[in-house]
Amino acid sequence: MIKIKNLTKTFGVQNSLDNISLELNKGDSVIIMGQNGAGKTTLIRSILGQYIPSSGTIEVAGNNPFKNRVDTISKVGFVPQLPPPIKLTVEELINFAIHSSNISKKSVVELCLKMDLDLNEHMKKVFFKLSGGMKQKLLIAIAIAKNPEIFIFDEPTANLDPKGRENFCEIIKEYNKNRLIIFISHRIEEVLNLVNRKIELDLGKVILDEKI
Repeated sequence: MIKIKNLTKTFGVQNSLDNISLELNKGDSVIIMGQNGAGKTTLIRSILGQYIPSSGTIEVAGNNPFKNRVDTISKVGFVPQLPPPIKLTVEELINFAIHSSNISKKSVVELCLKMDLDLNEHMKKVFFKLSGGMKQKLLIAIAIAKNPEIFIFDEPTANLDPKGRENFCEIIKEYNKNRLIIFISHRIEEVLNLVNRKIELDLGKVILDEKI
């Protein structure tokens, strides 16, 4: 699903990614780990087509993510670590997702309910004024409702309480077949029963890639 070959990304004189090569396939449920500055965020932004490589190549579901961002993003359900300061109401955000990603409102509402969030009580509220946990649950629900081939979750449980984390893991178990799932996380214990591969980055290099 994702083929990365000799990928280097340089900012000024510093290599954020240093000659990385990886293949991430359907059926892989991967946790990518590393200290701050290891290159995790740069790798994800490169996969999403937000960064152009200094050298090397990336292919995502057969697409060049830089030249074909729309096709690439259509195949990816992405949840960022920090929810963006979206000024739309919850209802407006869901309607935007419906039109841009061909998802159903019913799916989003049902997925939120599985995470103990009743959206019907919050439709008229502005997204950025919601609590951190509510934002996270809504973005997770929208990403999953896309029913994509690739999921990328950047610290998905950071703003969730213990019950919310448990509910998130149960939902992912329902969707982890014949897809590629990528978790960016410092907390392997929270997703240990969801992943089958561990990749560790340090100073822009892959220092560990193993099945677990």
